[in-house]
Amino acid sequence: MTIVLTKAKIKLMVSNQSKKKISASLENYLEAIYLIIEEKQAVKAIEVARFLNVGRSSVTEALKSLAAKGLVNYGRYDVLTLTQEGVNVAKKIIKKHRTLYKFFKNVLNLNDEESNQNACQIEHIISEHAFNKFTKYIEFNEKYAKNNDEYFKTLKDFMEK
Repeated sequence: MTIVLTKAKIKLMVSNQSKKKISASLENYLEAIYLIIEEKQAVKAIEVARFLNVGRSSVTEALKSLAAKGLVNYGRYDVLTLTQEGVNVAKKIIKKHRTLYKFFKNVLNLNDEESNQNACQIEHIISEHAFNKFTKYIEFNEKYAKNNDEYFKTLKDFMEK
């Protein structure tokens, strides 16, 4: 079978990929919107700006980009909502963050700030495949080392060398 790619087909493929690709910055906005909605049931752009400690104009630009990608419903001065796809993406980001944070905090014994900082950076770059393997490792570790206090003591001592 021969696959013929024309310039038009390649442009369409690139265009479709860029519509779905989300930068780390936009992921942070999605995460913030989701968390605020989870806490308050509603969110306005100004609350996102306060949450992320950024200017209103930055929030406006990010919301326009997220809306263009079909992840948020945004209208000036309206309450923001996430589309179902936006909710799904936000949940994946938050799951990555919480899983990574828990690993840094509980397994590597890092402090809260360092655990959070590392989780926030890595959540945006780890591939889905690598994250799934990482999650499986953690599940395995929790299952087979669950009641083995000696394992955790040995690990902690080893990590502090």
